[in-house]
Amino acid sequence: MKKVIALVLVGLAVASCTPTERGAGIGAASGAIIGGAITGDVRGAAVGAAIGGVSGAVIGSVAQQPGQCYFRDRHGNRYIDDCPRGYR
Repeated sequence: MKKVIALVLVGLAVASCTPTERGAGIGAASGAIIGGAITGDVRGAAVGAAIGGVSGAVIGSVAQQPGQCYFRDRHGNRYIDDCPRGYR
């Protein structure tokens, strides 16, 4: 029963977040799980959480900007620019 109450509270807390905050939270959680699984230690989980949180926040911020899309250039750098015509 305690687990159900905890899940409901977490769900309510996430529902009140902005898309940027939601993206950062999901990215951090995913990064921590993946980083911990790959390295097998806490340091890898912490690094994964940091990288995932920043990436998730960037992607989440694009969701708040209608007409803006998230791109990568040929060097792997990420940037936000106007979406191509007819994309959204």
